[in-house]
Amino acid sequence: MLVLLPPSEGKAASGEGAPLDPAGLSLPALAPARARVLDALVALCADGGEDAAMEVLGLGGTLRGEVARNAALRTAPALPAGELYTGVLYDALDLGTLAGPARAAAERSLLVFSGLWGALRITDRVPPYRCPMGVKLPPLGALGPYWRREAAQALTEAAADAGPVLDLRSAAYAAAWRPAGEVAARTATVRVLHEREADGVVKRSVVSHFNKATKGRLVRDLLQAGAEPRDTGGLVTALRDLKYTVEEQPAAAGRPRQLDVVVREL
Repeated sequence: MLVLLPPSEGKAASGEGAPLDPAGLSLPALAPARARVLDALVALCADGGEDAAMEVLGLGGTLRGEVARNAALRTAPALPAGELYTGVLYDALDLGTLAGPARAAAERSLLVFSGLWGALRITDRVPPYRCPMGVKLPPLGALGPYWRREAAQALTEAAADAGPVLDLRSAAYAAAWRPAGEVAARTATVRVLHEREADGVVKRSVVSHFNKATKGRLVRDLLQAGAEPRDTGGLVTALRDLKYTVEEQPAAAGRPRQLDVVVREL
């Protein structure tokens, strides 16, 4: 199984130990594309003026320090991606407490998408950074289309023998790679719906915070259960065995299948 995750805006305050070694990152076919984004981001933040960099990166006044952080990316201490991201999804996933087979499965199956790096394994060591996928980074342009051009082959190859692909990315990061053909046919996306009754009427809605937390717990539960589904049908069965309420939506041939995970408690 291959699990596609978004990053989080929340990140560790600093790395530790050695700085970035681009040659040591997984998916080495992405190295030239990563180098171009890194060069452009460092140039913007080191030489383009702080205010201009903040505007391009969409930073508010309280995040002014992120410009200097980006300017120093090549020499800043790095840490594993699994320790870097600290948002709601990653708090629920709680990678630091996984051990044994569950930890090995996480290192093998999780792929975190990034505006700067394209995609990372959780063992890849990178420094804290600020570069959302929605940024239009001079001179490369919008990073979503950039990575869709540059990463398609490498990511398709990464998914080639992975079994089902569980796509939990947000829309901005899903734009960086859209599984196609045979890979799309074994891909499932997840929508989390909160179901509640009000005045005798059952209503469903998407709740952003809880959506992220549920996705993190869902991945953690699959890893701890040692789930190894062979297709999307097996993935649905594994989730239902873990007591998730899962509803399958119709899918066109060769397109990802949408799974609705229905929760009743926030």
